[in-house]
Amino acid sequence: MNRRLSIFTNGFVKENPLLVLNIGLCSSLGVTVSIFNGLGMGMGMMFVLLMSEIVISIFRKHIPSSIRLPVFIIIIAAFTTIVQFVLNAYVTALYDALGVFLPLIVVNCIIMGRVESFASKNTVTDSILDALGMGLGYTFVLVLISFFRELLGNGTLLSGTAFEITLIPEQYRLGIMNSAPGGFLVFGFLGAAVQGLKNRASAKKETSE
Repeated sequence: MNRRLSIFTNGFVKENPLLVLNIGLCSSLGVTVSIFNGLGMGMGMMFVLLMSEIVISIFRKHIPSSIRLPVFIIIIAAFTTIVQFVLNAYVTALYDALGVFLPLIVVNCIIMGRVESFASKNTVTDSILDALGMGLGYTFVLVLISFFRELLGNGTLLSGTAFEITLIPEQYRLGIMNSAPGGFLVFGFLGAAVQGLKNRASAKKETSE
């Protein structure tokens, strides 16, 4: 039980894809100008990761090692296409906002890394826990980055939805947050905060010993 809990929580802090492993950064900086976009990208990628890990874990013993990477890419591409079709049909605004970053889920380092290092070597149950943990950790950070960028850059929260609210007058907004440098700034501060917490925990552990 403790092992499975560890697998599930691994993606939140210890091996968070964005703040610790620093992979999948292109989409995180490209789409996080609003909470709506960040949440949509996170959920889409979590679906692809979850389904890909399940399928690859089920057939892991039947996939020849010599062609495993092309097979992995085909599986990931199939589920990415499903996400594209669903968003294009039912959530067109999100589909348009995510743009090129949506099909790029196929080559997202997080998905390829997890199916190669985990799903291809573990059971279906463990793979589901790993995908959910990594997906939720990724989505949480996307939404967190989106929160600061949308609030400081547009002065709003939940823009593009029926729940949009304006909190900061236009003259006090930071336009840089709507560009790539703003994304790097927010990401850098969050990464520094996580590293500071890890260093503090390590120092506490050493002191207690």
